[in-house]
Amino acid sequence: MSGNISRPSYAAERSGSGVGSAIGRVIAYIVLTLLVVMIVYPMAWAVLNGFKTNLELFSNPWGLPASWHWDNFVTAWNLGVVRYLMNSVIVTVASTVAVILFSAMSAYALTRRKIPFANAITVMLLGGMMLAPAVALVPLFRLLQALHIFNTYWALIILYTAFRIPFTVFLIRAYMITLSKEMEDAAIVDGANTWQIFWLVIMPLSRPIIVSAALLHALFAWNEFAFALVFINSNDLKTLPVGLLQMQGRVLSDWPVLFAALVIASIPMILLFLAGQRQFIRGLSEGFGKG
Repeated sequence: MSGNISRPSYAAERSGSGVGSAIGRVIAYIVLTLLVVMIVYPMAWAVLNGFKTNLELFSNPWGLPASWHWDNFVTAWNLGVVRYLMNSVIVTVASTVAVILFSAMSAYALTRRKIPFANAITVMLLGGMMLAPAVALVPLFRLLQALHIFNTYWALIILYTAFRIPFTVFLIRAYMITLSKEMEDAAIVDGANTWQIFWLVIMPLSRPIIVSAALLHALFAWNEFAFALVFINSNDLKTLPVGLLQMQGRVLSDWPVLFAALVIASIPMILLFLAGQRQFIRGLSEGFGKG
């Protein structure tokens, strides 16, 4: 008798859980679809308006262009986008390499080597994440002038590196803690020294989080505005965010050219994330999932 009662109740529970799971999936799909629309629509709108004339943009901002005006992109390119693009590439690549190198070595030392006051150093690094860059603008202005690197690439490269090291160390450290020490022990038995273990064992094993950290920093450096505005005066050294703002004043009401410039500025980061998206997702999920 009891068996006959328990079976329907078990079936009802499974049916209820199945319905709940289906509803959860539907809600998830709806939310993800809305997110895709919110992200893709503004980008598609900017791309389409970059091919229009000024009259088309204001008369039919949501429609397709009557003819595709590639000359808007040529005009934007000639107005200085190429120079701003190269400046951003130089600053972004240099600061990314510096941040990853110093952060990986610091994370390795904090997780794999016995150093004094390791916990205190970790707390200090995490405290650096709480420092707002805007608070340091005035003292940094004087410091860069005293070091004679104001209005140079080095001003942005050093500042971007310094302000992003705490977060990047925290990110890579969380991943390195989860790595097995068996391969390190085998390398030690084979006679490898500390540097060889770091470069030949730890860095290859940490590739997913290294790629994730590099992409996050590249996105920060590519879009950073405050430091680039305050510490760079020369038009030849301006990065894309500041350069596009200055270009807006030059093109005045020629909005399609400005949209074309925005599209050109966004292409490198889009391609970079598409190339590294698999490692990016893997690095973040494994690092925080295991940590």
